[in-house]
Amino acid sequence: MAVIETVLALIVTISILVTIHEFGHFWVARLCGVKVLRFSVGFGKPLFTYRSPPVEMMPPPDDQPIRTRANEHFGTEFVVAAIPLGGYVKMLDEREGPVADDELHLAFNRKPVLSRIAVVAAGPLANFLLAILCYWLVFTVGVTGIVPLLGEIDQDSKAGAAGFVQGEEIISVGGKSIATWRDLNFELFKRIGDTGTIQFTVKAPESEKTSEHWIDVTEWLADEESPYPTSDLGLVLHQPSVPPVIGSLVKGGRALQSGLEVDDRVLAINGIPVDSWEEFVDIIQQNPEQDLDLKVSRLGDIVYLRLRPERSIRDSKEIGLIGAATHMIEMPDYMKRKVSYPVYKAWLPALGETWSMSVFTLVSVKKMIMGAISPSNLSGPITIAKVAYASAKSGLESYVGFIALLSISLGVLNLMPIPILDGGHLVYYLIELIRGQPAPERIQVLGLQVGIFLIVSIMLLAFYNDFARF
Repeated sequence: MAVIETVLALIVTISILVTIHEFGHFWVARLCGVKVLRFSVGFGKPLFTYRSPPVEMMPPPDDQPIRTRANEHFGTEFVVAAIPLGGYVKMLDEREGPVADDELHLAFNRKPVLSRIAVVAAGPLANFLLAILCYWLVFTVGVTGIVPLLGEIDQDSKAGAAGFVQGEEIISVGGKSIATWRDLNFELFKRIGDTGTIQFTVKAPESEKTSEHWIDVTEWLADEESPYPTSDLGLVLHQPSVPPVIGSLVKGGRALQSGLEVDDRVLAINGIPVDSWEEFVDIIQQNPEQDLDLKVSRLGDIVYLRLRPERSIRDSKEIGLIGAATHMIEMPDYMKRKVSYPVYKAWLPALGETWSMSVFTLVSVKKMIMGAISPSNLSGPITIAKVAYASAKSGLESYVGFIALLSISLGVLNLMPIPILDGGHLVYYLIELIRGQPAPERIQVLGLQVGIFLIVSIMLLAFYNDFARF
């Protein structure tokens, strides 16, 4: 069932993004007087077809007569196709087939170069507008994040060496204000692959006094397939104390085999009192394949059990596992921070967030090309499906934010100067605008071949990374 829901989440997500992108092309094409033959969501065999009624278009030049019933041909065929992973807008174009004399003025290739630039750029622009709208909705409703309050700092970590202490709140990174733990992660992700110094401004515990810490990095996390910036630096989020209560058990796990039940509270292990879930986990992990005597509270009664953690390898280190988890704990109010704006002002942070994410995506692509970021971070449809499903389950706010992020990625990547993408077509049209004539056909053919090769290579790499993660 989870697989079906994940696939449906992918289909819905991709359909939203593609529909908005292609509608941008469609709408501007109609404004520029281009005849749109088909608007398809998906590829392959049509499952649903609707033809719009004829509409008035821009008149042809005086020397081209209009047939009496020409307007019958101005309707667009709207299609939902069988393969829901893409879409396209098909316009009247002499390069793709014969065009009647009385419709030449409606052909895309006959339009002025500025009109063609507008039509091609409209797709990515629509994606950016969708992202702004999504962020506007999110900021209007309000975004609840976790206060970037630090927990216990390992003195042997980079953060410990830099002087970070427990209870400090990070309020800025490199001069950029930080409101939530998500903001902190985003600012650190922007610095992956960098060499230099990261500056942190922190607020002292229970005080308004601020101070600064600096951490030097060299080609930071450039080779990491799944980088975790905060973990690498040793920055630990403060966690409220969680009681050692069993919330769930894995079928076939050692915890279930030992007789532990959901809602059991662990009081002691080998006679040593256990006050928190963190203490319980530490003892379990430190004792693989060792018998442990548990004292457990169950519905007011005291129960004694013997538990033997299973040996497992994590990061080249042996640890014990028992197949149990605690209940989901709601963060206390002092760890929550809600960021919201009035309806009439929310578009400002929405615009800023869209710009920041666009720049971040573009810089990340540049770093990946230059080798500063591992290409293993490139994700394909499997990862998108899993994240779409997880964000949808997390709530509307999370899913809308994910749609905005994907829409920005689609817009930025489509503007890359790769032939076959919108950005590649824009390069050709800019050349035509400067030269006064189209780029030589042999250059366009060669560019098309290179573009296909690059796109196929990127898709194969993304699929490979997805399966490797899976």
